[in-house]
Amino acid sequence: MAGRADGTRRGTATETGQDAAWAAELLGRLRPADGDMHRVVGWLGDAVDATVTLQDGTGRLLAGDRTPLDEELVRAVTDGRIASAACQEAGLHVRLVRVDRARPAAPAVLAVARTSPFDRAAGDIVTHTAQVLALLLAVHGSTAAERRLRRAAADLRLAILQLLMVEDTVSARRVAAGLWPGLLDTDTAGVYVVETRPEDRDRLAEECLAATDERALVVRCPAMDGHVIVLAPAESTGETLRALVARRPGTFLGGSARHGLARTATAYGQAVSALAVARFRPDRASRYAERTGPERLMDPAALHGWTARLLGPLDTLPHHTAAELLATTRLGLEFTAVSAARILGVSRNTVRARMDRVQDLLRTDFADLGARAAVHLALSAQAGLDRRPAGAAPGRPSGVPLADLLAGPPLRTWAHDLLGRLEDDARDLRGTLRAWLAAGGNAQRAAQTLGVHAQTVREHVRSAEPVLERRLLDTGGDLYEVVLAHLALGELDQPVLHGT
Repeated sequence: MAGRADGTRRGTATETGQDAAWAAELLGRLRPADGDMHRVVGWLGDAVDATVTLQDGTGRLLAGDRTPLDEELVRAVTDGRIASAACQEAGLHVRLVRVDRARPAAPAVLAVARTSPFDRAAGDIVTHTAQVLALLLAVHGSTAAERRLRRAAADLRLAILQLLMVEDTVSARRVAAGLWPGLLDTDTAGVYVVETRPEDRDRLAEECLAATDERALVVRCPAMDGHVIVLAPAESTGETLRALVARRPGTFLGGSARHGLARTATAYGQAVSALAVARFRPDRASRYAERTGPERLMDPAALHGWTARLLGPLDTLPHHTAAELLATTRLGLEFTAVSAARILGVSRNTVRARMDRVQDLLRTDFADLGARAAVHLALSAQAGLDRRPAGAAPGRPSGVPLADLLAGPPLRTWAHDLLGRLEDDARDLRGTLRAWLAAGGNAQRAAQTLGVHAQTVREHVRSAEPVLERRLLDTGGDLYEVVLAHLALGELDQPVLHGT
């Protein structure tokens, strides 16, 4: 065995000229297209006709082919006692060279084994290749560290959003303050959902971060692969995102009204509803506030009293428990249990258990589409009535039933106008939709009632979506608005709501 204190050699000018060809080729391996340690190790094996191994101090293979090595000699090189070594093992001539890596990673070792002895040229090629590998490992390490940091930041942004979804604004602000000071120092914010193809989402998220100058919470939606969620404290963010969408064909934007941070789940649902409308808009953007919801057409005092009475059983729970149940129910009514679970970062069984508890407390049945629409109405009203209207003092919940709330002239006019859009179609879209809703959104049962094929029912409902500018085949606020319109006109049976 032989070793030397450093891994460099000096050659004469003549030798340098002779080595120019392989040196130029080796340096070319630092180009971005070729800068891969596996390619460099493969090139070295071909250049010196040898088996090449690049491993770390623990023996983990980084590149090349596995070669039996003297463990004590490898430790001597990686520990820094010697920078390189040469030995003979089983008829092979072996060269070992330390390859330094950026801290805290321990040095690696480059082992080159061949049947013939190493001449000066082969030795120089091995030594200089080790230096190139050290550069590539440093770049790889910094790139990997940058990826880890970006991933950690993305995970933190998701965690903040999930805390806001369950109304834990104190914890959300505490988490955000460390990395993004002042981001959540606001009373209200809007939520936007930007949609693109799943394969383009990462680039879109980076563009959203750049466009908002990281003054908004930008999160890759955990439930929908093509969605980016943006929680924006600044009013101007909406126009910024509209401009971004205008520059990107095939991209759509839905935005909510402004809400308190504790109402982030409600704002998110509104943004998704607006996104459905945006798909039919020339500018591919829509904001929920542009559309008048049914709760805005009801008597505010009566609505507040009805809401307080329906949701009153939740007031007996500790605040954090009630907030958790309400936030989960809002999302569970807007999306599937699986999607709600991904958004909240819990299991779908947890989502179902929480919703079961809410329906038990409210003494209603979420299997009934009308009951789901009524509870969704109450949750929307609760979010929109941060300021109590005159005549709706706390402690005096109204005994007005849902049917009376829906009987007001403004609401009935809205319902007539909304459903009347379907009457121009010769396929009787309105009749099919009514039967489908009465069957709880089940196309098979509706088809049996109508005497048609289930696929016909689905096609009619799908055809009604662009006419009504509302998504129907997916659960959510759009569907519940259409249910309320039918209830207001007496075209569906009133749901059973024991609490009211």
